[in-house]
Amino acid sequence: MKELSFAQNFSMIALNAQDSLHLTNAKNVSLRCMAGATILELYLDNGFTREGDILTFKRENFECPSITMYQETVLKALIGKNETIDETLPDYLTKVTKLSKKMLKEVEYSFAVSLLGANALEEIPSLIGCDLEYVTAGISMKEYRSNSELYTRLTESLRAEILEDGAMTDETILMLWLLRESGCLYDLFSREELKRVAARIYELLDSSSLAKVVLPINIHKSFETAVKNFLKIKKEVMSTPSGSGINFIFPVIERSQSIFIDTEEFFSNKEDRLSDVKARLESKGHVFTVIREGEVPLIKIDNVLYEAVPSAKQYRIPVHGVRLRKYPLSL
Repeated sequence: MKELSFAQNFSMIALNAQDSLHLTNAKNVSLRCMAGATILELYLDNGFTREGDILTFKRENFECPSITMYQETVLKALIGKNETIDETLPDYLTKVTKLSKKMLKEVEYSFAVSLLGANALEEIPSLIGCDLEYVTAGISMKEYRSNSELYTRLTESLRAEILEDGAMTDETILMLWLLRESGCLYDLFSREELKRVAARIYELLDSSSLAKVVLPINIHKSFETAVKNFLKIKKEVMSTPSGSGINFIFPVIERSQSIFIDTEEFFSNKEDRLSDVKARLESKGHVFTVIREGEVPLIKIDNVLYEAVPSAKQYRIPVHGVRLRKYPLSL
């Protein structure tokens, strides 16, 4: 399998478990960050002409055979009708907040094509399709699922480099910023680990010239107002060991609903409940691993952790079952 690029790696994390058919508010956040990842990839690969802090890209550069489809899509959206675009790196990154929905759809398509072609991503029935009301109504939804092996290898590598002492590569510094801005940090780190992440950011701001340029940029704030009535965005202020008062704010972007799966029998025991859940997941083509059994099992489904909580829905006759609730490490 061909090695994925920097922007493709981030996009594999950002698109996993996202609705593949509709532009949800959560996916808009991811797509803007994917456009940002493209800018950062070009920066790392010397895709811009540099003069001091100014990065230049000319329309004639589109003729370069090394330009990928997703790079071309993002750059054409930014350059518009101009022949040249000259900006600092922070200015390029803040420009992604102004991309229209049409442009975001084009960004999604270009990345999806490249990842599907690399067998790093696939389109599957959405997990919400396992919900009783969706099953009863015959509603079909689709979502993206990243290659489990690649996803695990990438996220574990990032976790190790971010949490452990020692120098951090430029790629990981930029990936850390993307994970923060997209809200994906909470999927990869526990609450206690996020304190270490905040401390690492503090260290980087003191020691890395690249971190000093990129980490202070908050692109999520630029479009937060536009989605506040539709998307639940929470913030956590993480303290660093330095005890330096105000520290770092990480956006939390909730992307998943809870899913109710009915069980065959009222008041079924824990083994039967889990068996019914597994049968429903298998019937819909989901890849899963039971991490923990018991009264409230923990199940990894399509690279995402869920708790299976015994529950009931009140209709004319109560329906008993299990509610799958996303289990972010840090919430």
